[in-house]
Amino acid sequence: MSALTEKQKQHLRGLGHKLKPAVLIGANGYTDAVRAEIDLALQRHELMKVRVSVGERAARDAAIEQLCADASASLIQRIGHMALIFRRNRDKPRITLP
Repeated sequence: MSALTEKQKQHLRGLGHKLKPAVLIGANGYTDAVRAEIDLALQRHELMKVRVSVGERAARDAAIEQLCADASASLIQRIGHMALIFRRNRDKPRITLP
């Protein structure tokens, strides 16, 4: 996936503002089931919020980084426990980027 420009990230942040978290990562951590659910949600929606309630900031950062790497997704924004991620659907793109 090519790197997103700042203008594209800004556009995606605007779209993501109204979204509710689609996946919650909690006490059980980042499991295979969570990984599969994230993959399905990104395939359908391209843009999603993930709530990561795992330990301290460093643990959350590591979990978000691993999640993005596994899903081949781009981290658009991270605020507290919430991460906004994006992955373009190659077959049926739903979001038009500027």
